[in-house]
Amino acid sequence: MTDALDLLANADVEVQGRMPWSSNATFLVDLDVGDKTVAQAIYKPERGERPLWDFPTGLYRREVAAFRLWHWFGWTDVVGGGVPPTIVRDEAPYGTGSLQLFVPSDFEQHYFTILEGHEELRPALKAIGAFDLMANNTDRKGGHCLLGLDGNVWAIDQGLCFAAPFKLRTVIWDFAGEPIPTELMPGIERLAAGVPDEIAELLDEEECDALSARAARLVAKPRYPTDPSGRRYPWPMV
Repeated sequence: MTDALDLLANADVEVQGRMPWSSNATFLVDLDVGDKTVAQAIYKPERGERPLWDFPTGLYRREVAAFRLWHWFGWTDVVGGGVPPTIVRDEAPYGTGSLQLFVPSDFEQHYFTILEGHEELRPALKAIGAFDLMANNTDRKGGHCLLGLDGNVWAIDQGLCFAAPFKLRTVIWDFAGEPIPTELMPGIERLAAGVPDEIAELLDEEECDALSARAARLVAKPRYPTDPSGRRYPWPMV
C-alpha cells in the first residue's frame, strides 16, 4: 500500500486519454518512473468537474476521503480489495485533482454478475454496502464494483459521497435486513466515536458530524437497511 501511494505521489503523470461516459473530466494516465511506465491511474482534476447544486466543488477530495476511510477501517485485510489507493495530486497535467491507482479488471463484470456468479465474493460486496452506508454514497452503480484480475472486488467512483443530509442511492439492496458482518463492526464503532483527522481535513464540520452519527446509528442497529420507498437507486443502474 505504501509503495502504491509513493508511486502516485512521485511518478510522472502522462495523459493517455479521456475516459468515455464520465460526467466529469476523467483521464487514464500513465505513471512513469524514468523512461518506464510502471502503472496506470485515473486522474480527476477539479477544473474538469461540472457544478452541482447539492455538492460543493472539489469532488476529488471525496474520492480521497473514501480511500482514507476504507483504509482506516482496515477492511482490505478482512475482505480484500475495496477502494484503490487514491491521493490528492497537485502537480498534474490539468492541475489539482485526485489520482487513483488503476486496477486491471474484467470489465464485463459488475455488481450484479459478481453477486450471482461469485458466492465467495459476497463478503466483499457486503463490506462495500456497509461502507456506502457510512459514506452516504449517492451514486453506487453496478459498474462501480469491479472484479479485479487479482480476484478482489474494487469499489470506484466515490465522488458523490459524504453529504450531510441522508441521500443514499445504491444498487446494493440484496442484503437488506441482514446483520452487518461482525468483522466489520470494530471500524464502524471507532468511527462512531469520532472522525479521524486525515478524513476530517477533506470534509466540512457538518459532514464529519453526520458521518460519525451514521456510524453511531449502525452501531445501535447493526443491520443493513431496507428501502420501503423503492426509489433509492441510481440511474443508470450499471
